[in-house]
Order: sequence, then C-alpha cells, then structure tokens
Amino acid sequence: MSKKKSKDIKWNRLDNTANLFPVIAREGMSNVYRVSVVLKEDIDPEELTKAVNKVLPFFDVFKARMKKGLFWYYFEKNSNPFPEIREESTYPCMYINPYDNREYLFRVTYYKNRINLEAFHALTDGNGALTFLREITYQYLRNVHPELKEKVRDSLAATTSLDIEDSYVSNYKKGAKRPYKTKKALIIKGEKLLINQLSVIHGLIDIGDIKRVAKSYGVTINHYLVAAFTWAIYKSYLKEQPSKDPIVTAVPVNLRPYFDSDTLKNFFVVVSAVFDVERENMTFEEILEITTKSLKEQITKEHLEKLFSYNVSNEKNLILRSVPLFIKSIAMRMVYNESARANTTTLTNLGVIPVPDEYREYIERFLAVLSMSKGQSLKATVISYGDELVLTFSSAFRGTGIQRTFFRKLSEDGIKVSIETNGVNYE
Repeated sequence: MSKKKSKDIKWNRLDNTANLFPVIAREGMSNVYRVSVVLKEDIDPEELTKAVNKVLPFFDVFKARMKKGLFWYYFEKNSNPFPEIREESTYPCMYINPYDNREYLFRVTYYKNRINLEAFHALTDGNGALTFLREITYQYLRNVHPELKEKVRDSLAATTSLDIEDSYVSNYKKGAKRPYKTKKALIIKGEKLLINQLSVIHGLIDIGDIKRVAKSYGVTINHYLVAAFTWAIYKSYLKEQPSKDPIVTAVPVNLRPYFDSDTLKNFFVVVSAVFDVERENMTFEEILEITTKSLKEQITKEHLEKLFSYNVSNEKNLILRSVPLFIKSIAMRMVYNESARANTTTLTNLGVIPVPDEYREYIERFLAVLSMSKGQSLKATVISYGDELVLTFSSAFRGTGIQRTFFRKLSEDGIKVSIETNGVNYE
C-alpha cells in the first residue's frame, strides 16, 4: 500500500467536540455509534482481519489510545496489535472498555455478509468512520477477489484523506458569543428494554420515491424525514394533544463542505428542528412548514460558525485551560446534563456514500446505528447508497409505536418501504 501518511503522530489533542465524550461515557450511555457495510457475499474473517491490519496503520485517528492528562484528555499512538476480529454476538453500540480492547477505541465485527465498525465518538464522527470503513472494505474485496487487483491499485483510494486537522480550531472566529438558549424539550418516556439491549429497525426506502414525495411538498429529503419523525411523535406519543414542552429533533450538520475541510476528526455541529405543540389535531403539512423553517434559519454558514466558535473560544480561554481536568469534568457534566434536556430525539443524515465503480457490484448497502444518550432513548440515522436510502431507528424502548407511525406515513405518501429488524421487541 503506497499512499503516504501526512506525518507520524506521537500524541494529539482531542478536538473540541471530542473533549466531552470521555467525561460522560459509561455503560448504558456508551457514546459509541456503528457504521456497517452489507456485501453480496458472506464475510471471510481471516481476510477481514488481514484487511484491517493492512489499512489501520495509515489512520492515526483510529490507531490511537486515550490518556488522561492534568488539564485535558489526549491521544497517543497505540502500538498494540489490534484485537481478534470476531463474529457479532452482542447488541450494537455497546460501551468500549479500552482495557478489554488493547486500548483501542473502536471495534470491528462481522455477521454473515455484514462488516460492522463501531467507534467511540471521541475519535471521529460518522463521516470519518465511513472513510475508514470503506478503505477496510475495499482492501477486503481486493483480498478475496484477485481480479480486482487487475482493475485497481492495492492502495488507499485517491480521494481518501488522512488529514487529522482540528478544523474547529482552524476555522473558529474569536470572541463569539453564545448563539442559542437552552430550553426544556419534550422527553419521551416508556417501558425500557434491559440495559445494553437495543432495538434496531431498518427501513429500506426507494430513493426515487422519497425524492418525488419531498419535491411534491417543496422540501428536501432531510426536511421531509425530520417532519415525518416529528409527526410520528406528535401522533403516536402525544396523541395529537398540546404539550407545554416542544418536540425538538437534534440534527447534526457535517461542517466539511461549508469550510473546505477533509479532516478525519470530528467536524460537525448540532442544530435543532423545534416544533411547539400549541394545539391539538395539527396537520403534517403544518408540522413540515414549522420544522423546515426552523432548520433553514439555522443551517447557514454564519450561524454554524457561531455555534462552534463559541465552544472553541471557551476552550482557548487561558483561565479555563489552567483548570485541572477533574474540575473541568464536573463542569462539563453539568453543562451536558442541562443541554441534554433541550432535545427530544436525534436524526442524523450521513448522506450519499460514494463508492468507486469497481467495487459497486460487491456492495449491497450501508447502514448506521446510534447509541442512546441522556434523555434520548429513540434516535434515527439516514444513509444512502445507489438507489436506496436506509433510515434506521435505534431505541431503548420496548414499544415501537412511533416507528410504526413514521413508516405508515411514508407508505401513505406512496413511498415503498421494506422493514428489517433485530427482533428484540418481539423477545
């Protein structure tokens, strides 16, 4: 493999977003997410192991262990061999104990024809993880299909970035003031599954159908899905009744296109689609208009810049930097607990996954799953590949009323949906 790394990193600071995750992570709130690729053939674990071991040395973001300093956590190079790759045997997104994982903060498993990459969010966001997963997949396919080596070089893809810049610091504006106020949102409650159990429901959706429907409403696919999720909560959970607390859907925004960044580290901010439930029997069209307006007002380069610049300015504050980590951790937990009350749920869209033509015939789809967080026991991910969009609900609830209402709405709008589930709700 010939592609050179930008430089050999011995130690590295956590990016601005990553600083929070080691402070709040624990069993039951792992801050681990999953990205997966489904192939059209069963996985050979030995060849998958070879692929991971060949690709990993090029990715400093993943070949790292986390250490606790006096003032901040930091990463240093992990020279341990990567753990044995095993068949999946647990629920997705479980806590990663570094001492049981040779100090690595990610794991790779497989199940039949699916390769899973689960990462602790301090390492990177979904876009960074997908870059790593795709390179593992390409290397694996070259291993098991020698004919591919006649078509493509046995190296990282030309478009793959190994950049580990902290793009928050590189792009922030000094002196930014807090651009938002925290307000309590509706918190969904209900009978829970056992700790570490996770309900996973994939909706396989025809992209042509959903494009057509979103266009008929005059909105983007993402706006339509956020509104349908909000509608499902309003109709199934609130029974179309008013609520003193709004339904707030957190929507992570990938900042790379806005600031010309190719970093493998975290580089996103979260905006919120806010729906104040003022009266009963509101229509889907009303909800769509309200949530879309809310998002459009926030997703501008100027506003996104303000969001992360405020956080970086705090990190750069000389007085705050000199505060010992154990005190910072207490403060960060308090801030997190307050901010966690401000969102009902999360919907993150990882976009359309590009794959070189040579590999497309071997790949069926991509998937993504989020873990639970404080106050949010139901979340959704969206990821697209080829002619298919997959919307995945992950949930700690035993019931599935909101999910069923969501998919029923899509079907009523003429969108073809196929459902796959891990079956935990039926045990």
